[in-house]
Amino acid sequence: MNQHTLKRSYTYKGNGLHTGQPVEMTLLPAPENNGIVFQRIDLNGDSFVEAKVENVSHTSRSTVLAKNGVEVGATEHLLSALYGMGVDNALVQLNASELPILDGSAKPYADDITEDGLQDQRVERKYFTVTKPFSYKDEKSGAEIVVTPSDRLEIEVEVDYNSKVLGVQYADYHDGMDYAKEIAPNRTFCFFHELEPLLSHNLIKGGDLDNAIVIVEHPVPQETLDKMRLLFNAGDLKVTQGYLSNVQLHFSNECARHKLLDIIGDFALLGLPLRGKIVAKKSGHSINTKAVQALIYQLK
Repeated sequence: MNQHTLKRSYTYKGNGLHTGQPVEMTLLPAPENNGIVFQRIDLNGDSFVEAKVENVSHTSRSTVLAKNGVEVGATEHLLSALYGMGVDNALVQLNASELPILDGSAKPYADDITEDGLQDQRVERKYFTVTKPFSYKDEKSGAEIVVTPSDRLEIEVEVDYNSKVLGVQYADYHDGMDYAKEIAPNRTFCFFHELEPLLSHNLIKGGDLDNAIVIVEHPVPQETLDKMRLLFNAGDLKVTQGYLSNVQLHFSNECARHKLLDIIGDFALLGLPLRGKIVAKKSGHSINTKAVQALIYQLK
């Protein structure tokens, strides 16, 4: 199979989830062997950051890349969409430090690429092939990622927050599945009790209740709901079956599917499509990117 790029450019406008900054971002076709590269067009000089794991700056609530002082945050949803849709090469131009959150999923990107298809390129695609079993575990959190050989990409995810609402959720994906329909629409999520601490730590400035699933684990007084309604400029808020009433689930296991979406985005930082099977428990951006780093080190 040959490499692929976009057939045309796409522009998206919105706010960064954590910075709250308005941002305009354009996806453009790129030549063979370019990979996925971000460019901060609001900065002077060399403002390019390659989507590779060596450029991971930090993973607090999202995957942030940085190079030579140039930072690009919340990269995982776009990278997931490009990987899942088969885009090997693209230039991503943006005029702020964080990608737009849009609806909290990868659906806007996947829908646009589905409509137009991809541009076939003349150079053969290369793969990162797993040749022996590999595991990475965080003893403190119990999070674990195991990667074993396979002739295609396969992912199995288990999500367990000791939550009465979520229970234990599972999701799986493999090459050949319809990424745009099965994975891309799944939105980011958080627990209601996390919202106030996130706000107090100067995060989720660009959040609203249309781009996240909010899980309500414990009873919430109406005055607290009213406070959140004002903070997020939302309509009337209620708790329905353990979720804020602002959204309806796309899938019963949407939270697990979103974790799978994130894994695809973070593993895109290998720089090459993966041939291997990933089994992840309690995954997050930190262990995802550390596992990618360790996997590259092991192969070398």
